[in-house]
Amino acid sequence: MTVEDLAGTGAPTALRHADLAVTRYGDLGTAWLAGMWHGDPLADAVVNDPVGPAAAREVRTALESGLGAVQAASPTAAALLEHLASEPPWLERERLDRASDVLVRYSAQWGLVLGAASLLAGADNWIAARPLLLTGRYGTQPAVRSIEVGEWLSQVVRPGGMALDGPGLSRTVRVRMIHAHVRKHIHRAEEWDHAAWGVPVPQPYMAFTLAEFGHISLAAMARLGVRLRPAELDDIYHLWRYVGHVIGVDDALNPSAEADHVAIEELYRLTSPGPDQYSRDFVRALTEGYLAPQLATVLPGTGPWRERTATALMYGMSRVFLGDAAADSLGIPDGATKHVVRAARPVLLGLDQARLLVRGRTRVTAAGYLHRERELARLKAEHGMVHDLVDAVPGAVGRTD
Repeated sequence: MTVEDLAGTGAPTALRHADLAVTRYGDLGTAWLAGMWHGDPLADAVVNDPVGPAAAREVRTALESGLGAVQAASPTAAALLEHLASEPPWLERERLDRASDVLVRYSAQWGLVLGAASLLAGADNWIAARPLLLTGRYGTQPAVRSIEVGEWLSQVVRPGGMALDGPGLSRTVRVRMIHAHVRKHIHRAEEWDHAAWGVPVPQPYMAFTLAEFGHISLAAMARLGVRLRPAELDDIYHLWRYVGHVIGVDDALNPSAEADHVAIEELYRLTSPGPDQYSRDFVRALTEGYLAPQLATVLPGTGPWRERTATALMYGMSRVFLGDAAADSLGIPDGATKHVVRAARPVLLGLDQARLLVRGRTRVTAAGYLHRERELARLKAEHGMVHDLVDAVPGAVGRTD
């Protein structure tokens, strides 16, 4: 039975509460379940083009030379490039740059919560994680994966980053093509249970990724004393809406405001089959192998004490961000540090407001961009990374040359 045939049989069988998803969320719930059978038609057509890798190389050339500089010979590449060059009518580009300036002021906090909240929230679903497992990218390289995400974000979140010739748009399309190559790779390997799981990297889970970088991280940052103005939050959600458009999320699932992000998070949790042991191993590897060691570098005291304290603090933050029920399912240790994190919020809020008042938002923003570049360079050197995204690694899924 083909995926098209299976799409007519209802939701993938491993999903929970499919009926409740529709009852509670109406059209969005219906789109969520239907989207489990759909990947990214435009990008999937490119990687499955009968001309072979040439079509994907045309897209890569266009990204490097400019979307208007390449006359694609392949109709599939031409269709994708036309989609990318056509700006949605709702787009306000000045808002993208404003959002970037806001987010970069909080690079340190954002880096913490993307690991301790966003990635771990995503791990609470073994179907969503399975493509990483089947491509060898789950659990064994949490630091490298995290730095790759940081590299991508550094190009998206910058002035002009998501312009048509901007580095963020180019990197985002590369991520889109990586997703398509992953789907093709898994289909070929025949290790995927379509009836139970839908398609690899489906529309709903791409939409949830936007919520990971959007509301999930913003809500966690608020728990660390970050207070953003309503207009600043709206600009950030506008940025992620455009990223969703560029990365191939269908309009029916592409969130445009905070309420949309929250609904997507709720649908993800409601229909998720929960984590498995691979998910729990990933949480431990990410926390103890990458996040805690990075936090330890800014703590006082001796090496062993700093390491123990950093690990306890990271697990405590994750408990606060995810809630005890989700933390229990992911095997996150409980302890008193979650109360320390909660108690620290007013102090952190006061320190941040003083920082903005004394230095001014313009200076804080400029310093944020400089600090982010230095930190990325340090992390790459520390982990021996010479690539930006996985498609630049020889032999990796998504490599087109």
